[in-house]
Amino acid sequence: MLKDERGVWSSTTEVLEPDFYGYSFIADGVALIDPSNPLMKPNLLFTQSMVHVPGPATLPWEANNVPHGVIHHHFYHSSVVGDERDFYVYTPPGCDLPAQASPNKSYPVLYLLHGFSDDASAWTAVGRANVILDNLIAQGKVKPMIVVMPLGYGAPEILSRGFGAFRDPELVQRNIQRFRDSLLTEVLPQVEQAYPVSRDRIARAVAGLSMGGAESLYVGLNATDRFAWIGAFSSGGLGEDFSTEFPALGPARSGTNAQLRLLWIACGTQDRLINVNRRFREWLQSKGAQHTEIETPGAHTWMVWRRNLADFAALLFR
Repeated sequence: MLKDERGVWSSTTEVLEPDFYGYSFIADGVALIDPSNPLMKPNLLFTQSMVHVPGPATLPWEANNVPHGVIHHHFYHSSVVGDERDFYVYTPPGCDLPAQASPNKSYPVLYLLHGFSDDASAWTAVGRANVILDNLIAQGKVKPMIVVMPLGYGAPEILSRGFGAFRDPELVQRNIQRFRDSLLTEVLPQVEQAYPVSRDRIARAVAGLSMGGAESLYVGLNATDRFAWIGAFSSGGLGEDFSTEFPALGPARSGTNAQLRLLWIACGTQDRLINVNRRFREWLQSKGAQHTEIETPGAHTWMVWRRNLADFAALLFR
């Protein structure tokens, strides 16, 4: 940035494509949010301000004059993890609550997971998942569905280690395993009690970004009796011993291809995680596991993941 004769600092960027961008100021080595901008990018480690570069109404994350769903916020005590935590639920336009109000109507459900350093609000506050679903449902491109967005840490202490935590395989494994247990034994039953969701595995999906992508694979591929649709966006935290992590896809696998309706593996070509994602896809191929490979321009950013969600959601529950 340059300071002018009035003491005002300024900078001009290159032309930005329509989207939402995070930014912060670094003054004397300290990262600061913009005190004059109310648009925030919440994060447990790296809070930023956001700027919206408006685009045409055809972009799925742009708010339009369409029927809107509702975002619900829940709090509960996790006996699995041992803390107080939350999750968000998106219900599509026209969804009646409580669940008992429409005993003969049920919706498919997508469990949508955030990445490392995010909180449970990430997919709505930054990813604009509710706006994307509103638009695509109104256009008839996506089936009306309920979306559940839980807190993704089974071992919350992983945050205190920053990204260096992923060099500790034991901590990473504990984080994923306890998250899985909390999701399946605490969040999923609460959702099925409170919302008109189908309990058929064919109507249940799990997907996520970065850490949440690895969690989606770990949860979904090891519970194909519960999930028929799996999406992994820029998966981070995958180990290299895939046969141990995903024993159902080992030599003795039985019916995984028949169980899964979709296994969707996506990553940006400029993402530092592209190589491990490619190795995982090669391993899936070696095991005869059917999957869809998606590589798009972009790095490890929300610009990639918003597009991933729009593309993936359009394939679900068909």
